[in-house]
Amino acid sequence: MKQKRSVEGEFRIYVGLDWGTEFHRACVLDSRGMIRRECRVDHSGQAITDFLRSLAELADGQPANIAMAIEVPRGPVVEAFLEGGFAVFSINPKQLDRFRDRHTAAGAKDDSRDAYVAADSLRTDQHCFRRIATAHPDVVRLRELSRTEESLGEDLRRVVNQLHQLLLRYYPQLLQLNSTPDEPWIWALLEAAPTPERGAKLTLARLKSMLAKHRIRRWTAQALQAILRTPPLPLSAGSAEAISEHVLVLLPQLRLLYGQRAKVRDRIEALLNHMTQLGREHPECREHCDVGLLLSIPGLGCLIAANLFTEGADALAQRDYAALRAHSGAAPVTRQSGKSKQVIMRRGCSERLRNAVYHLARCSVLHDPHSKRHYAQLRSVGHKHGRALRGVADRLLRMLIAMLKTGQPYDATRRGNAAATAQAT
Repeated sequence: MKQKRSVEGEFRIYVGLDWGTEFHRACVLDSRGMIRRECRVDHSGQAITDFLRSLAELADGQPANIAMAIEVPRGPVVEAFLEGGFAVFSINPKQLDRFRDRHTAAGAKDDSRDAYVAADSLRTDQHCFRRIATAHPDVVRLRELSRTEESLGEDLRRVVNQLHQLLLRYYPQLLQLNSTPDEPWIWALLEAAPTPERGAKLTLARLKSMLAKHRIRRWTAQALQAILRTPPLPLSAGSAEAISEHVLVLLPQLRLLYGQRAKVRDRIEALLNHMTQLGREHPECREHCDVGLLLSIPGLGCLIAANLFTEGADALAQRDYAALRAHSGAAPVTRQSGKSKQVIMRRGCSERLRNAVYHLARCSVLHDPHSKRHYAQLRSVGHKHGRALRGVADRLLRMLIAMLKTGQPYDATRRGNAAATAQAT
């Protein structure tokens, strides 16, 4: 039996859910704002299933007539509601905090009140919420892989920073080879010579073999030997040996994180290629076609494309330029009162999407002459590096939305003609 879908803004039941780790507080309102139920929902499969079943009974078996408000836009509860056919809306916690002030002047706050405020605000101000839609399984996987890669990168940088500090204490010669000891050949050199005394004894043949194995051409064996034979720091007896033990413990962690990140990057690249090929073979798969259009932009690598496509999925799917530039931080914020007016950088945005758009603009300036020229113009009028990149990013996002609307890949000729026309007018 086909369900009757409610017109947006005319739901029969409104549910506010205050997210928790062990349990969630729920408040159920009808269309008039009367409380129908307040309950606690344990964070378990059975409890969530029972709660969804009870809600469907309130709407006479029509889950499409039920809207749920929540601060967290993802997670098992959100997925359970979406799979059950319910309408799910998310809202920024700062906005919900402002809605809370309408219900209490004393600033009272508890989980039950937050659930009620979420449900009632969705009932009266649905336009302030963002509706969540289910994503394609490939998009979900790509999002998880890109975030895994970012997490592994943060772990790798943390261990590299520890190694850097240890080398400063007893082996600063190696930092002349690379100020950031994040390359496998540095780690191999440390294993072969964990202390300055042993490094000074390495032969040219051993060093040549090591450089050839890791394909290092920027250093010769003679230059490497000269650096290793520079006088070491005058430390107390046993200090270098003690610190080197700590260094040797870090090396397996570095290799593990380095290898895991490389494998995740390979999976991201393979998935993007798969989605691009699928988009060519099946033009009706819009998400997959969008990936191919994204990758046509000069300088846009797999990692940037994955983050941009997954973190800005809703705005890209809706072809919403205003939402995309706001969520990425490319749109400035204007503060005006009387004769005072300030245009400042937008801080309230998605950090991951901001980073993706930043690197999109940075790489585009390096590889695309139009972006490079625009960046130079912004710098010439006094804008700093970050502000100039945001200006480049803003123009790239507008171009990206136009590409998605028309279904045409990046064309430098068309972009040059559009720029010339804009300057002429």
